[in-house]
Amino acid sequence: MKILKYTTVIIIAHLLFSCNNQPESTTKTTAKAETKDTKSTKTPAFKPNKLFNDYWYQGQAEITSYQLDQARYGEIRDGKAVLVFVTEPFLKDQQVKADQNTSQNINVLKLNATKKFNTGIYPYSIMQSTFYPIANNQHAIKVSASMQEWCGHVYTQLNNREQFQISSHSYFQGEADQNFNLDKAILENQLWTQLRIDPKSLPVGDFKIIPSLEFTRLTHKPLKSYNAFAEIKPGQYTLTIADLDKKLVINFSPKFPYTIESWQETINGLTTKATKLKTIKSAYWNKKSNADLELRKTLKLE
Repeated sequence: MKILKYTTVIIIAHLLFSCNNQPESTTKTTAKAETKDTKSTKTPAFKPNKLFNDYWYQGQAEITSYQLDQARYGEIRDGKAVLVFVTEPFLKDQQVKADQNTSQNINVLKLNATKKFNTGIYPYSIMQSTFYPIANNQHAIKVSASMQEWCGHVYTQLNNREQFQISSHSYFQGEADQNFNLDKAILENQLWTQLRIDPKSLPVGDFKIIPSLEFTRLTHKPLKSYNAFAEIKPGQYTLTIADLDKKLVINFSPKFPYTIESWQETINGLTTKATKLKTIKSAYWNKKSNADLELRKTLKLE
């Protein structure tokens, strides 16, 4: 009888902390400015309406696949990119996903952006994660990026506290293990999630920006703020960082939910392009059997 009770406790604990509960623990709530941030003192919190809640709070993620033409080592590489957007409850202090949804959590729109492509004999795998408050009046709470290829792997994490706290690890000499702080500025990583909430809130004109973690890793440029210029017109956002010879153009649907249709990033005259293949809504964390491999075909990833 004691063994039976002990086994039951283990099973219940497993269910409570499994991935199955992640986005479904998020409920329809009005976003608010939950953390102290330089932006939050200037901009009112975004208040989700019924249309927003009905799309983003149905216990599913939005998954979009893209045909990828990735510039690397002076050539264009064929690959696939995937953008996974999902709402989650987030812990303010620990800055990780909350297991339980409470009034103390911060509601975020999370983006996991992945790329896979080959450079000759060896493959590249890149993933960036951005946790952006749905309040839409402060910087991303957390951004991370990892990159794997046969030479080794690298990882960078940014946490939004009094300053941006950076933790960086690399197999390259001169980069290795680093921990440092940055003054807060607009993050290129957060533009993608900010666009999905309200494109009209995107920064335009001249401003300071911290380039994406993917960019700084691939180019080995210092992670710091640079002068930038951006402009927006219906369905298109253009960001230029002249000092880095970098231009990003994001093409999106001008109507809610502002889906990202394609993008182009030109660096030193060479352009990476991504064009949408397929979008699905799915509780993908439950789709882990061999039978669910068909969904990869639906997304045109196979």
